Amino acid sequence: MKVFDKIVDLQNELFVARKNGKEIGLVPTMGALHEGHASLVQRSVSENEVTVVSVFLNPTQFNDKGDLDRYPRNLDADCKLLENVGADYVFAPSVEEMYPSQDNRHFEFPPVSIVMEGKRRPGHFNGVCQVVSRLFYIVHPTRAYFGEKDWQQIAVIKQLVKYMEYDIKIIECEIVRDVDGLAKSSRNALLAPNERAIAPAIYMAMKASVNYAKTHTVEETHDKVVADINAVNGLEVEYFSIVDGNTLQDVHSWDATPYVVGCITVNCGKTPIRLIDHIKY
Repeated sequence: MKVFDKIVDLQNELFVARKNGKEIGLVPTMGALHEGHASLVQRSVSENEVTVVSVFLNPTQFNDKGDLDRYPRNLDADCKLLENVGADYVFAPSVEEMYPSQDNRHFEFPPVSIVMEGKRRPGHFNGVCQVVSRLFYIVHPTRAYFGEKDWQQIAVIKQLVKYMEYDIKIIECEIVRDVDGLAKSSRNALLAPNERAIAPAIYMAMKASVNYAKTHTVEETHDKVVADINAVNGLEVEYFSIVDGNTLQDVHSWDATPYVVGCITVNCGKTPIRLIDHIKY
């Protein structure tokens, strides 16, 4: 496995692979890697002859500087994990390398980019699109791999690919969970032990709601999930949206679309740490 921090060095390496007709998989990450990331890389390794993993904590997608400052970083541990799962190249550039000048491009893809996270974190998805479009330009992957935990992000990136007319296939990969149900996330490392102990209540409530939904309305199901989670001391639902899985628009009836998804963000603990999850109905 080779590690690059310069764009030109990675591109030179990939030029040879592409010239030889090899398919390239890209797994974009912000570091602080865990088993969820490992599963994305393993999927890419199984489907492509070359796998590139980017490790870049992108400042343009953080609207809260405190959140950026708190975000865990450990490149050595990340590289060890990536080597173990078969990645070929790690791309770990500096901010100056990725953004030699200010990126003033503006991306907006309503309705998917302006609801939920887009509504509560102004500029977040614009920053995501800035860095992902840059990575796509640098790597020219055949396929790019994203985890379903960030459900809305996938919807936005699909719109980006369409808008930019990229010939890239977006591969959605299932959430990897701890044995107690908590979705694997880099932010989990920021949880104090008592906060980590209550966090699984989020998925527990959402999972229970799938059966509850069979005999109750969308509104009743929504209210029960929010009430069940808020009943746990230390958890507070920021939003829970039951939406069409493609458009991310709210649904008011289970029959409105065959593809209904519940997307949630919960504030956990004193700091608080924002935890994201979703469930398919």
